[in-house]
Amino acid sequence: MTESARVYDLDGTLVRLDVDWRDAERSLRAAIRATSVEADADGAGVWELFDVAQEYGVLDAVEGAVAPHEVRGAQTAERLPTADELADLTVPVAVCSLNCEEACRTALERHDLLDEVAAIVGRDSVPYRKPHPEPLLAAIRAIDADPEETLFVGDSESDEHTAERAGTAFRYVEH
Repeated sequence: MTESARVYDLDGTLVRLDVDWRDAERSLRAAIRATSVEADADGAGVWELFDVAQEYGVLDAVEGAVAPHEVRGAQTAERLPTADELADLTVPVAVCSLNCEEACRTALERHDLLDEVAAIVGRDSVPYRKPHPEPLLAAIRAIDADPEETLFVGDSESDEHTAERAGTAFRYVEH
């Protein structure tokens, strides 16, 4: 593959957000209850609760419950070694994340990486979330690249599945 662009996942790849996910989960559960939805989501984590909210048609109403946790966590995010790659790249770079776009921007800005990234697609940037291919494809379109010539770097099976579905090459982050 000729690499003409690169897209990175954010949390666990470029930075580690300092988010109390249990607290974020409690906020999301409360937001879902406030919509009067009686969903059986015992044992569900944040990402599964987003699926529940989407299933019941209340995703837009509850999105804001988690974003403040992510933004706070981005303000004290730890920079990971993979972030050092950005300065040496000669191809356009984007970020595609399950985190909200504001948290992505905040974390990248905290570590002086914002200027290295031409586009950011967060959970709230497009109507779909990874592993659906649309967030990754939106990031690729935003940097005017072709999926077949793009490398997606991530830290999870979900990232790998997203890359497969979008038709891009994939590399697991090395820590």
